[in-house]
Amino acid sequence: MNATDRTPADLLTSALAADPGRPLVTFYDDATGERVELSVATFANWVAKTANLLQGDLSVEPGDRVALLLPAHWQTAVWLLACASVGAVADVAGDPAAADVVVSGPDTLEAARACRGERVALSLRPLGGRFPQPPQGFLDYAVEVPGQGDRFASADGGESALIVAGAEFSGAEVVQKALADAEGLELTGPGSRLLSGLPYDTWEGLSAGLFAPLASGGSVVLCRNLERLAEEALAKRIESERVTAVRR
Repeated sequence: MNATDRTPADLLTSALAADPGRPLVTFYDDATGERVELSVATFANWVAKTANLLQGDLSVEPGDRVALLLPAHWQTAVWLLACASVGAVADVAGDPAAADVVVSGPDTLEAARACRGERVALSLRPLGGRFPQPPQGFLDYAVEVPGQGDRFASADGGESALIVAGAEFSGAEVVQKALADAEGLELTGPGSRLLSGLPYDTWEGLSAGLFAPLASGGSVVLCRNLERLAEEALAKRIESERVTAVRR
């Protein structure tokens, strides 16, 4: 990070300037066998497209609340940074009825219908695939995002940038806490690889699974359904992915 980084979006901009080709998020789903690796540049491109979707098609403005009803997933990480780029409040597992926009995975669609604003659905299928049949009343993210612009100029948000487990954080607090967490997570800079099997519904999960690696110049191997992986297979993954620390 740079001394001037004030928001998670700033952290991504600094990472892009420093080394766009390095891995940032490597995602595994041990229920489906999916593996996706996103470099800083590829991740930033997804963030820009999603931010353009938020601002352009969904009319999200700085300070608006976006409820994210999503698991620990590479697309969730994209949405967290896209909200930061727009200046919106990312409300993780938040109340859809209190949100301006809701973003839902396939398992939370009924709860998401409580949102009276725009609704976006993610299939969470391998390779970011579409729903076979789009859920009624929702935009299919996989249909809407490819045509969005590849560049986005980040906006300043309000006092709150992130809500998780009932706690609110400003963009600056997210950056500060993530950087403070890095040492305890054994993230020592470029080359550090943290494998996280933690869910995204707590600060600890968000920090280990995205923000601390981003703030420290490291990367994350984000694992969903890690409990399905045998210990021997986990040891092989740690070796093959050159993991330097594990949190699960």
